[in-house]
Amino acid sequence: MTPPRRPPPAFGLDVDDAVVVHNSDRIAVRLIPCDVLARVAPSSWQAGMEFEAEVARRLAETDSPIGELESRVEPGVHVRGGFAITLWTYYEPVAADRRAAAAHEQLGMSTALTPADYAHALVRLHGGLRQADLPTAHHITARVAGWAHELGDRELTPELRDPDRALVSDTLSRMSAGVSGFGSGEQLLHGEPHPGNVLSTKKGPLFIDLETCQRGPVEYDLAYVPEDVAEQYPGADQDLVHQFRILMWAGVTTMRWNRDDQYPGRDHWRIEALHQLRAALSSSVRPGGRCLTFRCGR
Repeated sequence: MTPPRRPPPAFGLDVDDAVVVHNSDRIAVRLIPCDVLARVAPSSWQAGMEFEAEVARRLAETDSPIGELESRVEPGVHVRGGFAITLWTYYEPVAADRRAAAAHEQLGMSTALTPADYAHALVRLHGGLRQADLPTAHHITARVAGWAHELGDRELTPELRDPDRALVSDTLSRMSAGVSGFGSGEQLLHGEPHPGNVLSTKKGPLFIDLETCQRGPVEYDLAYVPEDVAEQYPGADQDLVHQFRILMWAGVTTMRWNRDDQYPGRDHWRIEALHQLRAALSSSVRPGGRCLTFRCGR
């Protein structure tokens, strides 16, 4: 996304400068000297950003480990000059505690948190999400259906080769059929709690980017975290986590091949996501050709 040429309106805050912290399909800007994080996107994103703000408000009532909306301004989405803007507390990152090894990478992103600390924070977040009443949150099958639509529309994914398109499409079809059979054991989820969406702060680990909040088994969320973190999560079905990781890589592949995708390093991740998908599919079959669970479709 192309950042605005000038800092967003100050909303009564002391703003002399704006420093881009992250630039993708929307940008995150640190406003100085008031130390507020402004998330800026085209106004077409307004509905999704309003949902994210509502999730944050509900979770703040549960003492969940999340990055909170800025308390000095009216919470919600502010539309200015064709952009939708939400304002959040800015958290200064803290140095890693090197007495214990940090968790492994996932999706090319790393964290300073140990696997145990990361998993504990996610347990706390899931506890808060169980308390939040968000009837408008979609089921994970809605997101899978969205990915399938992108694959089926060659104008949206024009550069994806036919063999790769068939692989991803078949994977999404079989996984979606299996996921739709869930019912019990589901709850509200973060949706993408990968290392890029958890901050290491003086307040402890805090999750951000709540617009992907949806309903499903906790194992879906665990597919987005490093394997050593998922293994620390109490009571998780690790075979199911692996199968949702297949679904995750199929979704990431689809998003990276979308013509409008602005993810940093998109060209690299187009190839890498396909590689990871094939590797995950290969390891989903036990010796002798037997599938781990329902997802192989045999």
